[in-house]
Amino acid sequence: MGAGPSHATEQGVSLPAPLLLEELERVLAYPKLRLFISSEEAAEFVDLLGRQSVTADDPTAEPLVRSPDPGDDYLIALAATARAVLVTGDHDLLGLADHIPVMTPGEFLTGLELP
Repeated sequence: MGAGPSHATEQGVSLPAPLLLEELERVLAYPKLRLFISSEEAAEFVDLLGRQSVTADDPTAEPLVRSPDPGDDYLIALAATARAVLVTGDHDLLGLADHIPVMTPGEFLTGLELP
């Protein structure tokens, strides 16, 4: 769950990185998600996200904070490198809110100023 490394706006910007896009593609292929999104729609979304978003490089540094789920350490390092906030529903990452900038999707949407 990515996501250029130093591009951000007050409204937020997605920061997909190569490994993050691969992870998204893998997750969107879960059978339980077929009820909500077809494989064609999932592929189109990942392609669109890769083309239309500011892309970050995969991080090379280790994260300063570790998640209880080692698979999340990549996201922590990516966010730190990009100086970005993680927007997630992942409980392990949300549990690190005292140590890293992280918020739920609902918190993120509440903070947006919509026209």
